[in-house]
Amino acid sequence: MKENIIKTKSYAFALKIVKLFKVLQSQKEYILSKQLVRSATSVGANVEEGVQAQSKADFIHKFSIAQKEVFETHYWIRLLKDSDYIDGFVAQELLNDC
Repeated sequence: MKENIIKTKSYAFALKIVKLFKVLQSQKEYILSKQLVRSATSVGANVEEGVQAQSKADFIHKFSIAQKEVFETHYWIRLLKDSDYIDGFVAQELLNDC
């Protein structure tokens, strides 16, 4: 089966976020990190569902949700950077992945 680049990238992004989540939790940052991990992992989950869509409308719906989750994730990354929980380099790398 042909590789789906969106599935691959969204999974890799979620994995990066889970690793960051562990770091933030060890720093006792619980609120923002939970929001971040929820929205970021939702991107890949919706992409996975969209790939298996039963109709074109279902596909569009799932990918639209994934896109909204990307925008939310972008927000949480910026907030974590601007509140000095993550440095600018890490934030920029994650924002580029978004």
